[in-house]
Amino acid sequence: MDEKSSYCERGGVVVDIEENDKSVLMMVESNASSFSEREAFIREPLLNLKSRVVNTSSQIAIVGAKVYPIESLDYEIIENELIKQDWRSRKRVEIYQYIVLKWTLALLIGLLTGFVGFFNNIAVENIAGFKLLLTSNLMLHQKHFQAFAVFAGSNMILATCAAALCAFIAPAAAGSGIPEVKAYLNGVDAHSILAPSTLFVKIFGSIFGVSAGFVVGKEGPMVHTGSCIANLLGQGGSRKYHLTWKCLRYFKNDRDRRDLITCGAAAGVAAAFRAPVGGVLFALEEAASWWRSALLWRTFFTTAVVAVVLRALIQVCRSDICGLFGQGGLIMFDVNSTIPTYNTPDLLAVILIGVLGGLLGSLYNYLVDKVLRTYTIINEKGPAFKILLVITISLLTSCCAYGLPWFAQCIPCPTGSEEKCPTQGRAGNYKIFQCQPGHYNDLASLFLNTNDDAIRNLFSSKNINEFRISTLFIFFIGIYSLGIITYGIAVPSGLFIPVILAGSSYGRLVGRLLGSLSSGLDVGLFSLLGAASFLGGTMRMTVSLCVILLELTDNLLMLPLMMLVLLISKSVADSFNKGVYDQIVKMKGLPYMEIHAEPYMRHLVAGDVCSGPLNTLSSVEKVGNIFHALQMTRHNGFPVIDEPPFVDAPELCGLVLRSHLLVLLKGKKFTKNRELFGSEILRIFHAFDFAKAGSGKGLKVEDLELSEEEMEMYVDLHPITNTSPYTVVETMSLAKAAVLFRELGLRHLCVVPKTPGRPPIVGILTRHDFMPEHVLGLYPQFINHNYS
Repeated sequence: MDEKSSYCERGGVVVDIEENDKSVLMMVESNASSFSEREAFIREPLLNLKSRVVNTSSQIAIVGAKVYPIESLDYEIIENELIKQDWRSRKRVEIYQYIVLKWTLALLIGLLTGFVGFFNNIAVENIAGFKLLLTSNLMLHQKHFQAFAVFAGSNMILATCAAALCAFIAPAAAGSGIPEVKAYLNGVDAHSILAPSTLFVKIFGSIFGVSAGFVVGKEGPMVHTGSCIANLLGQGGSRKYHLTWKCLRYFKNDRDRRDLITCGAAAGVAAAFRAPVGGVLFALEEAASWWRSALLWRTFFTTAVVAVVLRALIQVCRSDICGLFGQGGLIMFDVNSTIPTYNTPDLLAVILIGVLGGLLGSLYNYLVDKVLRTYTIINEKGPAFKILLVITISLLTSCCAYGLPWFAQCIPCPTGSEEKCPTQGRAGNYKIFQCQPGHYNDLASLFLNTNDDAIRNLFSSKNINEFRISTLFIFFIGIYSLGIITYGIAVPSGLFIPVILAGSSYGRLVGRLLGSLSSGLDVGLFSLLGAASFLGGTMRMTVSLCVILLELTDNLLMLPLMMLVLLISKSVADSFNKGVYDQIVKMKGLPYMEIHAEPYMRHLVAGDVCSGPLNTLSSVEKVGNIFHALQMTRHNGFPVIDEPPFVDAPELCGLVLRSHLLVLLKGKKFTKNRELFGSEILRIFHAFDFAKAGSGKGLKVEDLELSEEEMEMYVDLHPITNTSPYTVVETMSLAKAAVLFRELGLRHLCVVPKTPGRPPIVGILTRHDFMPEHVLGLYPQFINHNYS
């Protein structure tokens, strides 16, 4: 459990939440009944469902379909005597070793993520390709019912495997994982979001889910996968799984792990799209909350390694040793080789596509929000209900993909086409389906294909009339609807590919309708612009999406139009709601610190959300008092006060972390008299003894075994006390304090009095104190007021 409301307890009750046979303690304010109605108006996370406890503490969140406690991360540089001694004692060779290790880990992250991305593509192309090839062969022999049975049965088996992995092994692996990675890089650590089990399920669950024909992508899960790989390497392995490396002890802190996970997220995008520059910009624009030039270099190096690995592996597969993988998802989408020219009518059409993307994108986010809330009610009933929901969506998807093409009319094959018509094999633009020889079914060419091949067909400019207007409309409605109802089921699922599919279909539709007015833009380019507009309308990214699409299509000449359509779609969609990832972060109850403070915070000061009683420790404290404070509270930081006889008047010595106190008490270096003996502690302990644990759990209060005699002894806290914590005066505006808290990546912010003669510290602000549900719960008069 994370730290409580600035350690300013206002009189509450303790509520037990049963979760995996553990009891999670949380403070629920005594006026919770009246506050719950106000909170539902302020912020409507999934935690507000009637089956759950009202989240008045911002310290629990949804992971998978269950409620887990939330921890904040320590991104602040701690300066205590023990760490300073370690810094002074480090030799030049150790400094070089640390620098080399940072770049070595970046190299390993790039290598492993590249291999995993390539493995995902090979697996999907072969599994889905074999399924589609078998279905096509049965259709050629007029065995229509057998073909549907094979198609739907294969999809259901693959979907069940993906759902079972998520339901029983790693519930945190469901969904894209981008919201969780984004929250982690903001300073929020949720249960098992980057665990080795999550990595395993993310890889194989994504393969099964995409191969099952769901309208999902493997791109979002690749971001989560890259982050899991970086986390596993950065913590020196896992104690839980007995995989540790002592040489990586320098990285046993949240600050270095944050940088590595940022590299992992960028590598995931680079591996999914073969877009190394786009991966860097994605991490900068969407994922990371803190950035600096040194991190830019390492992130770029990581994505460059991914690009080299993918290119080398693709060259190997050109010798036909990778099964059905040949023109798979890692091959760029070739839009057009001609130079695009455009005039005023073309620009008007582009503006129309941008507006449509913004409107459809905001509606998409709204409907995804509603579907996620509905699915959560089902998923929280247990693994069996999760799997049943996945099977239901799988059967519905199979019926749509196989059934809708029967309503499409057959089209004669074009004359003089470079590609064979009808298509032989699993991929291609001209699926024969139920048509007579010399004809093809254009709707089957979109539905009965892998998602990557469907996008490639829509981006094609070789035959303007390849897909009829009615086909494009039906495909758009189908993909748009299936994408909405599929996201939220218990399988790893990305949003990039469904959004690109839907956007490219209505973009090509607009191109067909306005074909007579456009002289320089063909339907393939309209399809690309439609994909860009829908991406901008749903995800609200601009620069990174622009570069990713340009790297995907290898068409730099489309840059001005791409920029225009992204800016328009984002501006239109922002008028209605937030981006899809921001909505999911909010729904899950993750306490994400926004880059800008809420307007009403300018009317409050730091002292307004911080009041006593405050749990403080003396610089030389009795062991029993420390043990009692650790046992009776869930605070992760305690103010340390220097008191007489060590100083003339009480003054703030600094801040000590809960984890450091546990290590110190476990070492049992106490004295019978209340005296300074920090030098003895500095001699016995090493800074690495206080390093943060990895996947294995660190020390708990229950692990301490202290006798009655030891309880009456004293311990000197000076060596482990952070003597330079960030502090603000109590009269600082809450908005200013919120910006400071986020920009510095803090976990604790000490509030000190403005006037002398008072206790040296007023309280401690934590992430929870800046959350709207907490602030507006204390000051409900700001709920119905708009401040500019």
